[in-house]
Amino acid sequence: MADARLGTASRHSAVRPATASGRSGIGTRLPAGRRADAGPRTGRPVFREGALPPAAWPGLVGRRAECERLGGLVAAVAAGRSQVLVVRGEAGIGKTALLRFLVHRAAGCRVARASGVESELEMAFAGLHQLCHPFLDRLPALPGPQREALATAFGLRPGDPPDRFLVGLAVLTLLSEVAEERSLVCVVDDVQWLDQASVQTLEFVARRLVAEPVGMVLAARGAGDGPPFAGVPQLVVGPLADEDAAALLRSAVPGALDPRVRDRVLAECRGNPLALLELHRGASAAELAFGGDGGAPGSSLVSRLEQGFADQLHALPRASRQLLLVAAADPVGDVRLLQRAAARLGIGADAVSAAEASGLVELGDRVRFRHPLVRSAVRSAAPREELRQVHRALAEVTDPGSDPDRRAWHRAQATVGTDEAVAADLERSAGRALAQGGLAATAAFLERAALLTPDPARRVQRALDAAQATVVAGAFEDASALLATARAGPLGEAGRARAELLEAQMRSATSRDEDALPLLLAAARRLEPLDADLARDTYLDALSSALSAGRATGPDVREVARVVREAPPPHAPRSGDLLLEALAVLVTDGYAAAAPVSRQAVQAFLREEPTLAEALRLTPLAASTAVSLWDDAGWDALTRRHVTVARESGAVGALPLALGQRLLVPLLAGDLAAARALVLQVRSVEELTGGRTSLALHGEAAVAAHRGCGERDERVVDEAVEAVEAVAAADAAGFPPAGAGRPGRGGDTGATTVQWARAVLCNGLGRYADAVSAAREATAGPLRHGPSSWALAELVEAGARSGDTATAAAALETLSAVAGASGTEWVLGVTASRRALLRGGRAAEELHREAVDRLAGTRVQVELARARLLYGEWLRREGRRIDARVQLRTAYEALAAMGAEAFAERARRELQATGETVRRRAVETSAELTAQETQVARLAARGHTNSEIATALYISPRTVEWHLRKVFGKLGITTRRDLWRSPLGADRVPT
Repeated sequence: MADARLGTASRHSAVRPATASGRSGIGTRLPAGRRADAGPRTGRPVFREGALPPAAWPGLVGRRAECERLGGLVAAVAAGRSQVLVVRGEAGIGKTALLRFLVHRAAGCRVARASGVESELEMAFAGLHQLCHPFLDRLPALPGPQREALATAFGLRPGDPPDRFLVGLAVLTLLSEVAEERSLVCVVDDVQWLDQASVQTLEFVARRLVAEPVGMVLAARGAGDGPPFAGVPQLVVGPLADEDAAALLRSAVPGALDPRVRDRVLAECRGNPLALLELHRGASAAELAFGGDGGAPGSSLVSRLEQGFADQLHALPRASRQLLLVAAADPVGDVRLLQRAAARLGIGADAVSAAEASGLVELGDRVRFRHPLVRSAVRSAAPREELRQVHRALAEVTDPGSDPDRRAWHRAQATVGTDEAVAADLERSAGRALAQGGLAATAAFLERAALLTPDPARRVQRALDAAQATVVAGAFEDASALLATARAGPLGEAGRARAELLEAQMRSATSRDEDALPLLLAAARRLEPLDADLARDTYLDALSSALSAGRATGPDVREVARVVREAPPPHAPRSGDLLLEALAVLVTDGYAAAAPVSRQAVQAFLREEPTLAEALRLTPLAASTAVSLWDDAGWDALTRRHVTVARESGAVGALPLALGQRLLVPLLAGDLAAARALVLQVRSVEELTGGRTSLALHGEAAVAAHRGCGERDERVVDEAVEAVEAVAAADAAGFPPAGAGRPGRGGDTGATTVQWARAVLCNGLGRYADAVSAAREATAGPLRHGPSSWALAELVEAGARSGDTATAAAALETLSAVAGASGTEWVLGVTASRRALLRGGRAAEELHREAVDRLAGTRVQVELARARLLYGEWLRREGRRIDARVQLRTAYEALAAMGAEAFAERARRELQATGETVRRRAVETSAELTAQETQVARLAARGHTNSEIATALYISPRTVEWHLRKVFGKLGITTRRDLWRSPLGADRVPT
């Protein structure tokens, strides 16, 4: 556990000379003006750090550059600038010493501290609670949703799993509010041992510190051992230089060293300060002179350090060792809890004195070990039975009302063999962990519960439950091990089917969808006689997976569709059953036959209130079905619901897909800036969760295509096309390219979206031959889902304009069949607009008018403006310049206001051809604003408060204020009313 306190006096053990070092590398501090080998009898400097005035801080041997950087960070925070830094290095390299130096330099700031503890890795939000605990009295001042999310995460109130992003925003707001009074420095040690929920939240906050006087410094082991924190500034702490290592060794070892021994020790320690201080601590002069064994061959430095601490333990009285074991077994560091457990074990006060005198532990306001390796050394050195006794004592003194989960965990560690009562306690703890959003903790509790369950069948059930939680958490190696445990017991048919389903879900999440498809189908077939509803759900997953991967015409899928259609209907049909039927009919009989049941499924989802599981799993498919029907109202409602459910339930993994589907709604409504804002949110969420950014790439291509702003947007679309072509090539070769999104998250569906976007871009730019090529790619599949269907309209326009009337006519025939089956105003309007391109005379005009009339009642305002553009172009070619101006002027103003520059330029040129002079309009007065500034400005222009904007964009209110100051300066305005009057305040469709 990190020890960042100052003012700790060195102590001397009665058994052997003690170090003044404290934690890793602390002993590398040398008092100003003293030689490295100066000091008392031990040859080590002994002083109270807190007694030194700031100007006299002696620094650390060989760490001048690191100290200067940390000092600069504190100065920047004190000046009101946000700072974030990750300090990395191997165990014992001196990270904690640097953090103590940082805390000393931050004497004028408020300091908040936390540290990771290995035994708390599975306890959701445990590390975050350490950091925020001093400020929890400020919870009532947070906005309601943030307050509730953070209180639920910390177990202060019951509730559903909190939205991880609301938790992150709550922490950001909390720290920002604290920093308003005095600059705040957050110091987090041993980040590699923090629970995943805390790490994700800290990374979220670190990336959003912009205008707050908050510094965040996180210490972790090397990149391979700790969280990546990609893109966050890093300070890598390396080994000491030879001269500095020698100086530190002289300060640590009493008496003179033979040069050959010194050289051997330096070589063994490889510049690691803790090794230099600890590996040879307590060795006699003879041992040092003759060299000792130098450690077991091949043993790691960490294991040797741990063994060195274990050697120091052996010299302590048994009661003191037992006291240290109690402290090591309880990760909370609660001194009062330690006292109660010690009293129950009969450990006297003299044991405390000896333990503290050893320098291995400090018992102040909290229990602090000199180094995390001391804790692991204490636990490793203890006999198993003694460790169980300690856990039993801790369980007995832990309050079951205020901390039932930690009590259950201690009871589990104290149990030999099996115990159903303890297993049931752990199962209840798993339920509470799930309610707090701690999937890793849920799985850990269930896994331990399974091991303690005496009944074999119940043990299998709990192992499967643990595996399921682990799959959802994304820890697939652990899930595989749990599945192996389950399969070792009496699974039964239901258990085997469930195990197969979990195996398929893991394969689907970690591989290509077609690899998972056979497993999903096998699991569904096994489930049919056992659980008809779960079997149908699994068939739906299989068909949905095949559809998104472009595999819905394969023989396996056709067989599944046939089985589904021939199976007896469910006794009480659910909305998911209607979706399954719609997909099955689509595969076997085509779009027209599937349209009626597809409409029923969409309407069922709109009417009903699905469960959380149904909403997360099925809403994306229902929204996709609405898109295939060209149902703009249903699509709007379902994507809005999906985003809301994903946010409020804390289903972070579902949020990128929800936002990715949603962003096309404002895009086609003509709000390109809102769509771009959602693209940024998708990218941000995917980066925070460690996911791939294919959804953001596809969405960005769609926005760029509709904007059509010169080479910049062409480059965005071209890069997206290259990316999906690379996926397709690798897919054909049988393996995914590095960094590519798997098909279920952007494979065939993503390729269709990108090619549709390219067709839109080329039509806007008047490059109709290129548009034909892209639209053909997008419409190559037999199914008509979303962009594949939309691309038919692009193909008709491109073919008609390029003179390829045969291609245009064939595409129009297919589009007309879709329109006849769907019958929505959206698709009928678009079809009428494109059919007019292949007609002449009165028939063409009637079709153009029909298109405008139909599209005027829909949300797809981009298509309305384009229909007016096509009508105006036709009128001008007919020689009706006055009539043409009306349509072209309306189209131009609408497209320019939307930011659809390429289509707006087409309309402007046509207007000029009618004889009307039209200036090229600046599409957005916010062209010089950054994407983040644009988002803030648009929301402010719509009347949202800083707090509301902060919540929507996952930033702090202070950062909102900072962005608005920059916006006002760039736009030359002074008030929000001026912002409301600007183009940024235009009435838009909300997202």
